[in-house]
This record gives sequence, structure tokens and C-alpha cells, in this order.
Amino acid sequence: QVQLVESGGGSVQAGGSLRLSCAASGYTDSSRYMGWFRQAPGKEREAVASIYTRDASTNYADSVKGRFTISQDGAKNTVYLQMDSLKPEDTAMYYCATTVRTGWTSTLLGKGSYSYWGQGTQVTVSS
Repeated sequence: QVQLVESGGGSVQAGGSLRLSCAASGYTDSSRYMGWFRQAPGKEREAVASIYTRDASTNYADSVKGRFTISQDGAKNTVYLQMDSLKPEDTAMYYCATTVRTGWTSTLLGKGSYSYWGQGTQVTVSS
């Protein structure tokens, strides 16, 4: 059974940085998408970034381009989200997700495309 465990959330002041981690287990296939999503209170869950595990191709939401970086450590089955220049509007619960998919797409996949989800980690950015 696929399991995803997020960590690294916390509270930070605007302009600061955090690195989120997502440790994945329970699968062996190498063609997957790993995605980071976030959900603020009263808002829809939105895609932030994704990485295609076969070749590390990435996609980002416009709101985080140039500030967030998604990466992977294949040996550890772990995906990271480095978040720099954080803003109060980045405050949300951040979720890791994964799905099997062959072939990279330039479109940032939405939540409906993902099969497995972690429990989330809270990120709070104060002004």
C-alpha cells in the first residue's frame, strides 16, 4: 500500500524559507508524478508543484514560480519542496500526492489526477 508522510512544516516570518519533505513507500514503479498541493481555510486545494520521477521534469503554479523548488531523492524515495521568499498568502496545509503516469505533461496536474495523499503539514507565514 502506498504511503506518503510529509514533514518540515512550521511557522516562519515573511521572506523566510522552509523545506518540506515527503517520504514515499509501498510502490516500485519509476514513472510517477509526485505533487505538492496546499489548502488554506475556506479555499479549494490547489496544485503547487509536481515532478515526474522518471526524468525529474517539473511544473509549478504561477504563484510560486521562482520561489519554490521541487526535487527528488530517488534513493530515499523522498520528494522535497524548498520554499523561499515566503509570503503570508503561502499559509496553508501542504499535502504530498502521487499517481502512476507514463509520460511528462507540461500541464500542472490537478487534484483529481492523483491517487494517493499524505496527511499534510501546516505552513504558517506571518507578516
